[in-house]
Amino acid sequence: MKAKLGMSPIAWWNDDLPELSDDVSLEECLRQSRSAGFTGMEKGRRFPEDPAVMLPILKAADVTLCGGWFSGTLVDEELAANKERIAPMIELFKAVNAPCIVYGEVGRSIQGRREIPLARKPRLGDDEMTAYARKVTAFGEWCAEQGMPLSYHHHMAAVVETEPELDAFMAASGPGIPLLLDAGHLAFAGGDVLRAIDRHHARITHVHVKDIRRAVVDGLDRTKQSFLDAVALGAFTVPGDGSLDFGAIVQRFADYGYEGWFVVEAEQDPKANPPLRMAQVGHKELMRVMTAAGYAVEKQGFPNG
Repeated sequence: MKAKLGMSPIAWWNDDLPELSDDVSLEECLRQSRSAGFTGMEKGRRFPEDPAVMLPILKAADVTLCGGWFSGTLVDEELAANKERIAPMIELFKAVNAPCIVYGEVGRSIQGRREIPLARKPRLGDDEMTAYARKVTAFGEWCAEQGMPLSYHHHMAAVVETEPELDAFMAASGPGIPLLLDAGHLAFAGGDVLRAIDRHHARITHVHVKDIRRAVVDGLDRTKQSFLDAVALGAFTVPGDGSLDFGAIVQRFADYGYEGWFVVEAEQDPKANPPLRMAQVGHKELMRVMTAAGYAVEKQGFPNG
């Protein structure tokens, strides 16, 4: 079985908390992650929007674009508005041969609102969840028809956060909207990562191997502290530096024959946790567990680079 290892630039520059950012260029971010062994990078705010500009940068770093976040609003807004906003991203991602766009629901979400505690996250009733899931499925089908598949990202502080919410969304949606399984977000929400893989493996097309620091997560007062408070306190880290058993998690993916990207999202303070060092820790741990699970990790970055 083959797998690819990527990173998110959120380890270097945080889009929601600019103060948790290192003053490094895109080129230096790519250089550091590639030197640690990663062959892919998801899109961040310092990436150019023109493929003619982006491709030479990726090629020079020997890195491929392995995904990127789209802020969806389908829980409140119509398909047309989201189609219009995502259309340029689809064309960009097709031009640089990215595998998918990550759909993150920001409608009603409090993930970027530091003043709102976790306990006040939005919740959908059964009928609302069904209608929402069907709308997202239609959107996913449309994006795939344009040549770029989506992968749905369940997320802390959003309408699909908990394991029961994920199960309900998956039951009401269809194969037209694949799933991004994020180990850290699901564990933070109190979910069972292995059980989620068991239930939804057939639709998982992208994986975020985000780890958590259990002591930080368990120590939160969710009636007072927000998602961004948790990030600033160090709730997240890389595999090998946190509390999750990625040996078991990666083995479960291997058991179901998953082949694709495993992307590290080390959303934390780069000054307290230098991104290059954390990238090295995460890569070493992932290579250990992926080798044990029988994966052959691809070493090539940019195609024909």
